[in-house]
Formats: sequence, structure tokens, C-alpha cells
Amino acid sequence: MEARDPELAKELDAALSARRDLGQEYESALVESFLEKLDRRMEATVDRRVRREVAELRIGAARGGRSDGSSLTGFGERFGFAVVSLVLAVPLSGIGAGTAGLGGLMTVWAGIVGINVAHSLRGIPTRRARRETAEPLER
Repeated sequence: MEARDPELAKELDAALSARRDLGQEYESALVESFLEKLDRRMEATVDRRVRREVAELRIGAARGGRSDGSSLTGFGERFGFAVVSLVLAVPLSGIGAGTAGLGGLMTVWAGIVGINVAHSLRGIPTRRARRETAEPLER
């Protein structure tokens, strides 16, 4: 058996060794002591995870995201995506117009506009999602 925490494995070995040395009359005290150590470690691990999650939520909120953990894109991401798509539009327009003429150019720009619209609508909840998350009106 490979232990995830070598220090905890050492403590378990020490408790088992103490049980052999002291006998069965101290078994319940040894088990209780080991379980308390295990409980403290679990609480510390959960505490670290909760603090990390809270910090991630705060960072997301500070960057313009929503504080409830949903992944709506912020202004910076949308702006960056638009800039990259416009930079790529220049060579793609040249390729499309050069190989297929006006039809190729229109196809390239239809694709660019479509991708940007899809990206901007990605974070907007649908009517159904808004309806499901809306709180019922009290009468």
C-alpha cells in the first residue's frame, strides 16, 4: 500500500507499534488519538481548499467576471478576441479575394462576423436559462 501522506503513514505505524508495546488496554486511546490527528489534517485540507476557491472567485470578480463563479467573458477577453480576429482578417481577406474574387471575400467576412457574434453571445444566458434561474414572484 502506498500512502499519499508519508507523515501520516509514519504516525499510523507509530500508533500500531505503540499498540503492540502497550497491549490492548490502550488500543481505544491510541485509535482515538490517531483519529483526532487525521481529523485535524482533513480540516486543514478542507480549509485550504475553501480559501483557494474563495480567492479564485475574488480574482474572477476583480477581473470583471461574475462573483458567483459562472464563466461569463469579461470586456478584456471579448476585446482581445475581436482584435485578433481583425488582425487575422487582413490576410484571410487577401486569400479569399485572390482565389475566389468577391465571393471569396464575402465568405471570409461572413465567417469572421459569425465567429465574433458566436463568441459575444457565448456568455449571454438564453431565455430558458433566465426563466429557470429567476426567482418566482410572490403574490
